[in-house]
Amino acid sequence: MARRGAPKPPRIVASEPGTLSWWAAKHLEWMRTRNYSAHTTTHRMSMLGLFVAWCETRSISRPEEVTKPILESYQRHLFYLKRADGRALTFKSQTARLAQVRALFRWLTRSNVLPSNPASDLDMPRLEKRLPKSVLTESEVERVLAQPKISDVLGLRDRAMLEVLYSTGMRRTELSELRLESIDVERGTVMIRQGKGKKDRVVPIGERACAWVEKYLNDARPLLLVPPDPRVLFLSQLGAAFAPGHLTALVRQYVSAADLGKTGSCHLFRHAMATLMLEGGADIRHIQEILGHASVATTEIYTQVSIRRLQAVHASTHPGAKLKPRSEGE
Repeated sequence: MARRGAPKPPRIVASEPGTLSWWAAKHLEWMRTRNYSAHTTTHRMSMLGLFVAWCETRSISRPEEVTKPILESYQRHLFYLKRADGRALTFKSQTARLAQVRALFRWLTRSNVLPSNPASDLDMPRLEKRLPKSVLTESEVERVLAQPKISDVLGLRDRAMLEVLYSTGMRRTELSELRLESIDVERGTVMIRQGKGKKDRVVPIGERACAWVEKYLNDARPLLLVPPDPRVLFLSQLGAAFAPGHLTALVRQYVSAADLGKTGSCHLFRHAMATLMLEGGADIRHIQEILGHASVATTEIYTQVSIRRLQAVHASTHPGAKLKPRSEGE
């Protein structure tokens, strides 16, 4: 997703057959016919649009003209590229752009458009293993949850949404796409349809979150509804489904209003849920299933954030961990 204020990436326009832009458009069409998600296809289109535009300014118009040195030149271009605010691209952003270019040339090679892949031996940037910038404690989460004015229709809706985010750890897009039938209050479960990677999963939801959802359904949703009913669970002020960006801005406002000295939005609740459950003794494989991570390696970041067990071991084994009574003369 483009950052706020950043120029929109060039779109892929299928021009003369055989050109780089024409093959890029064909690749995107192939992705759609293979049931790639709209998010994945849109992201690749944006990244390839930037690469094709860079090539065209250098009179490189056909895929067979792209060599490994040209790709390395593009990689250097990304390293020195500045955003609108003057900051350099992060190595994660550079890797994201290069990965989409590599995917294009891998497809061109497999489709026998090119005899060999010029991107196969391209060295990618080394990525840092970063921890989440902010992780909320239990009391901090409660402070954020208390921010919406529940006497107001929109505040009641927002409280229910925050409770669902905290209880389930779902992503913002998954929250915006929840249907009325997604939550089974009796069983205490939520069916998340077509999550990341187009995978369905069932996750548990707590009694408190279910109670807030029921209150929202009874007291707020009927007042927000504009026929015909879109059947999504949470309605915007216009009676439609939320756009993910709208959710981000809304949750960020409540985090800011809580005055925690921490910043973030929907993902803060995902981090908090995983960290607090691990500290409470949950198995990491169960956290992986709830979060919908394809690999447990992605979930393992929370074992580094969850510090209480290490603190307990440190306190019981390190000889200098405890304050000792002062001896005479000290």
